[in-house]
Amino acid sequence: MPVIALVGNKGGAGKTTLSVNLAAGIAQSSSIAVIDADPQGSSLQWRAIAGDNANFPVYAPTFSLKQQAQSYAKQNDFVLIDCPPSVQAQQTIAVLEFADVVLMPVQPSPIDLWATVHTEKAISEARETNPKLKALLVINQLESRTTLSKLVRDVLDEIALPVADTAIRRRAIYRNSALEGKSVFGVGKRGADAVEELNSLIQEVI
Repeated sequence: MPVIALVGNKGGAGKTTLSVNLAAGIAQSSSIAVIDADPQGSSLQWRAIAGDNANFPVYAPTFSLKQQAQSYAKQNDFVLIDCPPSVQAQQTIAVLEFADVVLMPVQPSPIDLWATVHTEKAISEARETNPKLKALLVINQLESRTTLSKLVRDVLDEIALPVADTAIRRRAIYRNSALEGKSVFGVGKRGADAVEELNSLIQEVI
């Protein structure tokens, strides 16, 4: 029962949007529980808006994220934790000590790429107590026509962490589906391209 953590070191990287939609994709064929450990509570807000449109539960964190995750893992195929947008946050540090997989969305912007360096250090430190931890950078909100987007893989190659083959493009449907209280899996043909890339990423992760 893998525990998947979504971690970032900067707000606005699209971490929660990716968390919700990854969970919705996994839930198409497996059971999954989401823990919203981000103090902003965006995943919980999405779940409240989604109502019956959601095909997975989202829980607030308890005093022990490890015990909470272990409890949900006994009842589900997967547990996904939406962590705070900082690798130095206590919740993030705690999750990295027991998670199986950590995904780190990175936008193709200089500030996001600089912040990724600190993420690499945090993963290295976490592996001292959690050597099984697998880490994967995910290029998020990619705009293929921009020069920086074309160079982002070359830049990330300088970081000692693997990069997912699948990149998540900047698409209006991610925002629009959230406004409707849905994931991209719940909006029919409008979400087809987004669904395809998310399914591709899910195959890489699990």
